Order: sequence, then structure tokens, then C-alpha cells
Amino acid sequence: MDLQSVLLTTSASVGFFRVVNYSFGKLPVPETAQRNTWKWRNISTSFVHSFITGIWAVLCFCMHPQMAEDLIETHSVFSHSLVSVSIGYFIHDFLDMVLHQKINQSWELLFHHIVVITCFGISVLTFRYVGFAVVALLVEINSIFLHLRQMLRMACVSKSVLYRVNSMINLGTYVVFRINTLAWMTRWLVLNREHIPLLSYTVGSVGLAIMTVMNIVLFYRLLRTDFLKSSREKEVKKEKEKEKDKEM
Repeated sequence: MDLQSVLLTTSASVGFFRVVNYSFGKLPVPETAQRNTWKWRNISTSFVHSFITGIWAVLCFCMHPQMAEDLIETHSVFSHSLVSVSIGYFIHDFLDMVLHQKINQSWELLFHHIVVITCFGISVLTFRYVGFAVVALLVEINSIFLHLRQMLRMACVSKSVLYRVNSMINLGTYVVFRINTLAWMTRWLVLNREHIPLLSYTVGSVGLAIMTVMNIVLFYRLLRTDFLKSSREKEVKKEKEKEKDKEM
């Protein structure tokens, strides 16, 4: 892909996700989510992005397995297009948050998007590290369940069997496709230090460090909310039942 194709693909991606976002605004919204329809549309759009790019990232390595052996130079047009499309999504989401949310409410995600757009932008413009970027997009497999979790909570079905099953899958895929992927990427970056220019190495290292901290914090929040909190609630409930039995 030449520069013109990259810009065209990225622009088309921004437009596509804008249309997706607009379309969700025209679809029925759960009554409990109607107090914040923007957030519902935003999360739903993120879910679509994760579903598309998560599967796409896996297909990239299935269709072009040589890329796994050389994450710096080897890539296909298919994988290069994936990274360009993802840049388009992150640009759309960045603008969507800036226009509809206060900065102090979304600064973490805005900062995350700046880091991702910068790293992915270097990749598509230099035609290097595309394989590395595709590895990074494997985290979107977990994001499918992460965004679905948010949608279920907004729909007030956090006590349902579907939510519990999704929570377990979410936590499992979080460890496999987020924590393990970030750890592997960090290891790869260190081992291939001599093959990477200082600027790219610095940007990659800083980006991974930020992502690692953010994901560890998010993992703790998920664990506390979906598992530790529910366990405490069950214990409190049992204690109350015991007290009632004693009174009787």
C-alpha cells in the first residue's frame, strides 16, 4: 500500500465507524441506557471494532504465517490494511470523546488513543513493524467481551447468567490476549533491540509501559467488581440470613 492508499483506507475507516455510531443511535436503546445514549452508542461502536479487528488479526497470521517469524519487515496488504482501519477507528473514537465528554472523565482513554495512533501511524507510514502492530490487535479478542460486559451492565442485566458467563470468558481472555500479549511484546522488543532504531524503540517501550500499567489497573477493577465484590455480597447475605434464623 502506498501513502495515498493508507490515507484513503484510514479516512474510509473513520467514515465507516461514524456511520456505525450514527446507526446505533437509530436502533432501540435499553430503557436503563437511555439516560446516557451517547455512551451506549460509543460502546456499541467499540464492540463492532473489536469484533472486526479481533477476527481480522487472527486471520492475518493464518493467511500469512511468515509474518510471525519476522514482525519487522514481513507483512501482507491484508495486515497493513487492518492497522490502517484500526487507526481510523481510534481517530473516530478520539474525536467522539472530545466532542461529547469532559476531558477529566476520559483523559486516560484519550491518552491511550494518542499512543496507539502514534505507534500504528509509524508502522503504516514506514511499512515496518506491521506484524508487531497486528500482534497488539490480538487484544481486541478480549475487547469483544469487555465491551459486551459494559453493554450488559448498562442494560441492567449484571445479575443474569449471560453476564456471569461473559465475566468468566472476559477474565480468561484478558489474561491470554491482553496480559500475555503485552508481556510477549515487551520480551520481543527487548530481544530485538539491535534491529530497531532508537526512536521506534523508545516510542514502542513507552507505549508498552503505559499499556501495561493501564491494563493491570483495569484487570484489578474487573476482578474486584465481578468476582471479589460479588463474593463479599454473598457472604453478607448469608450472615443476614443467619441473623434472621437466630431471631426466629
